[in-house]
Amino acid sequence: MERREFLKGTMLATTTLGPSAVLRQPTAAGEAKTAKQALMKAGHQHYSSDSWLRLLAAFGVNNICSGLPSRTFDQSWSIEGLSRLRERVESFGIKLEMVPLPLSSSYITRSENPHIMLGKSPERDREIEQISQMIRNAARAGIPAVKYNLTILGVVRTDGTRGRGGALYSTFVYDKARQDPPLTEAGPVSEEMMWERITYFLKRVIPVAEEYKVRMCCHPHDPGMPRDKGFRGVLRVLGSVDGLKRFIDIAPSKYHGLNFCQGTVSEMLDNPREEIYDVIRYFGSRGKIFNVHFRNIKGRFLDFQETFPDNGDVDMIRAMRVYKEVGYDKMIMPDHVPQIEGDPEKAQAFAFAFGYIQALIQLVSSES
Repeated sequence: MERREFLKGTMLATTTLGPSAVLRQPTAAGEAKTAKQALMKAGHQHYSSDSWLRLLAAFGVNNICSGLPSRTFDQSWSIEGLSRLRERVESFGIKLEMVPLPLSSSYITRSENPHIMLGKSPERDREIEQISQMIRNAARAGIPAVKYNLTILGVVRTDGTRGRGGALYSTFVYDKARQDPPLTEAGPVSEEMMWERITYFLKRVIPVAEEYKVRMCCHPHDPGMPRDKGFRGVLRVLGSVDGLKRFIDIAPSKYHGLNFCQGTVSEMLDNPREEIYDVIRYFGSRGKIFNVHFRNIKGRFLDFQETFPDNGDVDMIRAMRVYKEVGYDKMIMPDHVPQIEGDPEKAQAFAFAFGYIQALIQLVSSES
């Protein structure tokens, strides 16, 4: 009887819904049950004026890293100053996820705390203590993360190149880069010297971050340089995947991780089109990605252009799927967008990137 009733039900469904309906329905139901929401969200950085916050709110970008509160350890870095910043951001319906420390990507002599990477004591001890107090104050003001750089060279680029629609793409070609003067103010800096300075900083700061439960998000060196030659006498140890692996192992803590710049990491690779996804998996599966700069490049190690997200060598849809796969649940933000004529503040270029990111998050959320 059960078999006859099943066959009757099947015949009825075929008659009323069409011959393929019975086959389609279980598949659709299965997909609905197994689709898993992507946890990441669109974010932004640097721009936190009221006018930009209004734009971001309209774009649905509800999580940000603010601009630098101040280059010096002044009232802006007090608990009250940081609380006012957070409350102003929140008044636009946006969450202040992190603030940048005054350890920027600037060239060393323009850096706010240069002695940390110059390795000069006792000046670096004073600077490290100020950084530690900024971390404490951020925690007390309700800000859960900070981002920073540990660099001497800053961001190195050669002349830009024209890309789609005449937009100007930031470019780096090592063989065309002018190494003049041949040394920076830091003098020759070997790998051993770089690792000593980085380790000295981490061993003193990460325990503070762990105590106050503030995630420390370090940006890789942009771009990576030849390991045997470096650039202007400086070896860039955070300019390779192996270097980043060593970096996260220096201070075992869930509050020690990366401001994972996908563009910068792609620049480290000989074949980013194929290699970047396993790098995302490596750091993402270990819970070491605290923020993502979601940008694309054309080219490879020592020879690349920074493109719009949809016309570089990396499959950005595939990359977004990997972030979902590893359970990444924090911000995905644009970075280094091309310069379009008539768009001096790059608002249009950023708007394009926000839409692209929002669409990809929706796409991977819909996939089983």
